[in-house]
Amino acid sequence: MTSARKLTLNDIADARAYERERAQLRDEVLALKQRRRVSLGTVVTLMFENRETMRYQIQEMARVERTFTDDGIMDELAVYNPMIPEPGQLCATLFIELTSDEQLREWLGKLVGIEQSVVFRLLTGDSVRCIVDPQHAAQLTREHVTAAVHYMTFEFTDAQVAAFVDGVVLAIDHPDYLEAVELLPSTVAELRADLLP
Repeated sequence: MTSARKLTLNDIADARAYERERAQLRDEVLALKQRRRVSLGTVVTLMFENRETMRYQIQEMARVERTFTDDGIMDELAVYNPMIPEPGQLCATLFIELTSDEQLREWLGKLVGIEQSVVFRLLTGDSVRCIVDPQHAAQLTREHVTAAVHYMTFEFTDAQVAAFVDGVVLAIDHPDYLEAVELLPSTVAELRADLLP
């Protein structure tokens, strides 16, 4: 049985219908993403995904790739639905934001393993470390260089969900990139909505 949070074929507008709603949806999703984006240090950003961000992603991919068939949309749903969190879960895309070849050479070698190094710290003293799908990790990380984009999930117990209130810190404990930031109340509220049933 499919979760009520996951997207189905019926949630994805056909090309003409999407063009009619695209400008408004883009503005809504950009505002949403602003509350769900967390910068850690100078080159790493996490975007916490949800049903709305993934619907927008699928609509845009279908538009760019000119995907008009149900089978094509089903393929996109299979790729992006795992990034929609279930209750007790958060899902994020980690971006290593580099703008020059020099930065790419410097950072992508240094940050091997960063996808295993992201952790929430709660006021109770609990920590919730990210989980990376092994198949995904095998595709994106090599021994001497990492990818610029990673996908991760965080699994919370009921007690940890209850403790996810103002004061939550998101940190990276990679030896070559130690960063931490306290989440804004607006971000805490967004992510709590993902965690709660």
